[in-house]
Amino acid sequence: MSKRTTYAEAGVDRELRKRAKTALRTLKQTYKLSPHGEILQLPYGNVFPIGDRYLDLAIEGVGTKVLLAQLARKYDTIGVDGVAMAVNDVIRSGARPLAIADNIHAHISNPSLVGEWMKGIVKGAVESRCVVAGGEIGDVPELIKGLEEGKGFDMIVSCVGEVDKDHIVLGNNIRPGDTVVGLRSSGIHSNGITLARKVLFKRWGGKFRPHEIPEGLDRELVYEVLEPTRIYVKPLQEATKQHKVKGAVHITGDAYLKFNRLMRFSKGIGFELNNFKPQPIFELIQRTADITDTEMLKTFNMGWGFAIVVHRNETDEVLDILERSKAEAEVIGKATSTRKIVVHHNKKKITLS
Repeated sequence: MSKRTTYAEAGVDRELRKRAKTALRTLKQTYKLSPHGEILQLPYGNVFPIGDRYLDLAIEGVGTKVLLAQLARKYDTIGVDGVAMAVNDVIRSGARPLAIADNIHAHISNPSLVGEWMKGIVKGAVESRCVVAGGEIGDVPELIKGLEEGKGFDMIVSCVGEVDKDHIVLGNNIRPGDTVVGLRSSGIHSNGITLARKVLFKRWGGKFRPHEIPEGLDRELVYEVLEPTRIYVKPLQEATKQHKVKGAVHITGDAYLKFNRLMRFSKGIGFELNNFKPQPIFELIQRTADITDTEMLKTFNMGWGFAIVVHRNETDEVLDILERSKAEAEVIGKATSTRKIVVHHNKKKITLS
């Protein structure tokens, strides 16, 4: 790998993606078509009214993590990732996930593989307390090849949730001094996988064989990276029942740059983040490819897969609730008046935005 490896060099250019997303503004032309009232725009998506409730609809994929499932020939957990990516997006609005649907494009509908995929989807759905309302598997051999003949696939999961208007997490009333609470990730989750693959695995030009155990890890590398994304539905629901959550961030693509969205909704604020506990997999990625701290913080969750913003006077109670919900949670920072995202990590002060 070249010195100072970046996500863009690995094939994912966040600046190009940012410019491309400006085309999404045209979707606002459809908002007036809502039959039950105005679409409510939130930091990370929109909710739409139906009766006396609002619905939140999200759709997500697991990206190139499917290649790691193929590399390991282990397919029974990737469905958990698919469900997690969707339900964790829905709960950002304060919504309770109701149902999911999956869409899998496959090189071929291999019955044994389909059975393994479904194991993960069911496990994720049960953990999220929502039903699998439907789905589809399409055979598209000319589109999907994969690492082995007949084993290629792509997985997309959608989720719909509901929330009362009074309990929507609006993200627009954050004030300097409010606390940022982080919920522990299970590892790399489903973001930054393209960079991780090309740094770590010889199959894509990296350093290690999939079943090696590099220094710092206690299991084979491919299983470490394949560890399923953690689902945060239960702890967040418990927290929002009893306390006002001002903002919620699913720390996925763009990692801690995600806090920019809250800054746009709560004018005049910034964030200072000072508590990072990256699992050994992140340290391995960084030292293997000489990636800067800034690039790591813009790409990976670095130990925290979800974050909420609460009033500082409610911090201890919220932490207690999360702990009782079996979530590992800690204060990782606070809101400020800097209008910047400032990170203290590895004895350095880094301004991300």
